[in-house]
Amino acid sequence: MTPALLHPDLLRQFPGGIAFVDIETNGGPAQRASITEIGIVQVDEDGVHEWSALLQPESRIPDHIQRLTGIDDAMVAHAPRFAQIANEVFDRLHGRLFIAHNARFDHGHLRAAFRRAGLDLRPQVLCTVKLSRRLLPEHRHHSLDHLISRHGLDVSARHRALGDATLLWQFWQKLHERFPPAHIAEQVRALVAHRSLPSHLDAEQINALPDTPGVYLFYGEREGKASLPLYIGKSTHLRSRVLAHFAADHQSDRELSLSQQVRRIDWIETAGEVGALLKEAELIKQLQPTHNRLLRRNRDLCTWRLGTDLFGKPRLELLHADALDFGQRDNLYGLFRTRREASNRLRALARDHALCPPLLGLEKHAPRMRCFDFQLKRCHGACNGKEPAAAHEQRLLDALQGLKLESWPWPGPIALREGLELHLIDGWRYLGSTRNGIELTQLLERGRPAFDMDVYKILVKAARTLPVLVLPALDDACTSP
Repeated sequence: MTPALLHPDLLRQFPGGIAFVDIETNGGPAQRASITEIGIVQVDEDGVHEWSALLQPESRIPDHIQRLTGIDDAMVAHAPRFAQIANEVFDRLHGRLFIAHNARFDHGHLRAAFRRAGLDLRPQVLCTVKLSRRLLPEHRHHSLDHLISRHGLDVSARHRALGDATLLWQFWQKLHERFPPAHIAEQVRALVAHRSLPSHLDAEQINALPDTPGVYLFYGEREGKASLPLYIGKSTHLRSRVLAHFAADHQSDRELSLSQQVRRIDWIETAGEVGALLKEAELIKQLQPTHNRLLRRNRDLCTWRLGTDLFGKPRLELLHADALDFGQRDNLYGLFRTRREASNRLRALARDHALCPPLLGLEKHAPRMRCFDFQLKRCHGACNGKEPAAAHEQRLLDALQGLKLESWPWPGPIALREGLELHLIDGWRYLGSTRNGIELTQLLERGRPAFDMDVYKILVKAARTLPVLVLPALDDACTSP
């Protein structure tokens, strides 16, 4: 090994050296034990060390994976589980720059496996796909097979963990033959996740962030109980999302301003994406962060209710959000932040569907007289009897259909199950989330909050995807594993 392969700048940044890593899996998700093999090539001042191990996954290896990797069920039948070798793997990776091809895959599976084994590995990660793109932008494709062909890499065992990790080590050496080591070190620094952390933000705060669903809060210089967050966000991968803020701070004035102000980061983990969305909406409305522009409180929220007048003809009535009851009404159309917005939307529908504004209550005019829109040929004449009332009514129903709100289909409160968490809702109002029956009872006793448009949109989508538990089943649900 020549000294240039670990440039002094890289050694200062990664004194433990570097590790080229590859894993093979049975095609299962990172949340399950699906790794079948791991290969590591360690490079440091002491030299190059290769290591690999077969692992027993949680489920069988599909036939197409067996054909691709050559690893079958018999080969891993007596192999150790990851937890049995987790400490050894941890020692081989800890303190080193973690280098992999499409690194998110390998790193994500290993992080999850370490977490299940009770260990927390948080290496700095370099993706060789990104490094190849950065150094060789003239090439369109950067898959491992393309790197093999382009750089003449020596293939010993393709689609085996150590064989592919060795190919990455060869690629690293080829790059050093073509580019000055200092230039490569500079590009590596630019690609490693911590590169854009503001100098006034403690890197340990980032290291402590889990890469799980939840909400994060950015705080400025003020401390204490009176301190309010600058920004609140949510993500299904907290750590990655927070890093993305700082990675973009030179591309957006807003991100740059935020990165210059943030001094502290807090977070709240949730069971999944829905819990993160609900907690974000709740905290933004409660704390009103200066950098959040959406999800503000909507005190003048209103909707159109379609009813009938004394003569049985359709009649639109504008209702305030406090009067909404989805359990009793299913003829509500649209949610608007102001009365003006509601009227403007109805006028737009009238224009697009040739509806009569006076018959919609938008204008006054004498009975059986032609409205102004009829004179402009934007009304078909329902106002003066030229168009049958039934035809106008049907067009109105058709025009409103896209604005129709979901009615509340259950007799009372329900819960949406997300992982081990239950989100309690009633009439499309969010009552809170819990994991035990005592808290659930307390949430029910607090009563329903005011109707909220942003929460309504979240819950309507969530009710279509998450398991719904009706009230009689909730006590059992809270105690089940």
